[in-house]
Amino acid sequence: MKKTERGGDYIDDLRRRIAACTLCAAHLPLGPRPIVRFSPTARVLLVGQAPGTKVHASGAAWDDDSGDRLREWLGLDKATFYDDDKIAQMPMGFCYPGRAGGGDAPPRRECAPRWHDAVLDILPDDRLTLLIGVHAQARYLPHLKRMGLAERVARFGEDLPFVALPHPSWRARMFVAKHPWFADEVLPTLREMIAARVR
Repeated sequence: MKKTERGGDYIDDLRRRIAACTLCAAHLPLGPRPIVRFSPTARVLLVGQAPGTKVHASGAAWDDDSGDRLREWLGLDKATFYDDDKIAQMPMGFCYPGRAGGGDAPPRRECAPRWHDAVLDILPDDRLTLLIGVHAQARYLPHLKRMGLAERVARFGEDLPFVALPHPSWRARMFVAKHPWFADEVLPTLREMIAARVR
C-alpha cells in the first residue's frame, strides 16, 4: 500500500496493534505499555531510548526531568511538544525495560525491528529526525558507530535529515559544560529548524 493510500483507518489500526503488542512482555518487569506518538503530518521525529518508570506510569513520552531538559533544548512548550500533528515520538524500545547496572536497562532489541518501519512509513518524507542518545544513533547512523558521542553531535548538519543529540539525563549537564559549542552553536540552529517545521 502506498503512503498516499494510508488513511486514518490504517493509522488507527497501527496504533491499536502497537498498543496491544506483547512481543517482549516476559522480559518487562512492569508489563507492556508501549509509548509512541505519530501522525502523518508530524515533521519532527524524536527517536529516544525507552520509557523510564515515570513515563511508564503516566503514559506520556518524556514526562520527566529529562523531558523538561529536552524541551528546553528544543525551544518547545509542552503543548507543542505533545501535539502529535507536529511532533512524533518513537523510542528504540516502546516499553520500560527494567533496571540493569545501577540504571535503566537498554531498550529491548525486539521493538525497533518490529515497529519502526511501520511508523516511519506514516511520517512525512521531509521530516527532521532527532536521534537522542547512543542507541538511536547506533541504529540510524551506523556508519558513525566508532565515533564518540561528542563527535557525532558535532557533525550537526552533516547527516541531515538526522541530528545526533546526547540523552538529556542529568548527566547531560556534564556534556554541555564540557562542550560549550553545543549550547552556543547547535541548539540555536536546531531550534530554528524545528520552529520552521512546527508552525
